Amino acid sequence: MAKKTVKIMRSTENILKQMGEQIKLARLRRGISATLAAERAGISRSTLWNVEKGNSSVSMGVYAAVLHAINGMDKDLLLIAKDDELGRKLQDIELLKKK
Repeated sequence: MAKKTVKIMRSTENILKQMGEQIKLARLRRGISATLAAERAGISRSTLWNVEKGNSSVSMGVYAAVLHAINGMDKDLLLIAKDDELGRKLQDIELLKKK
């Protein structure tokens, strides 16, 4: 069966690239080698390098495993869409319309 390819917008590619760089810097600041981080995450070093490059073909679960391997940084994933300002405004508009 052929692999599905997902078309990623350029702006999203740039975000992933920046995220990969930030993950790499976090690992280096903590003095964790690529080998150790990959081992802790249960992935190969080449997969770790793909994460650190922001490769869109790497699964979200692998990104989470790498963040966890860097001293529990996977908790930062809970910040994604936490404060959904636009969604709350849209919801409030609908709630006001119902009155």
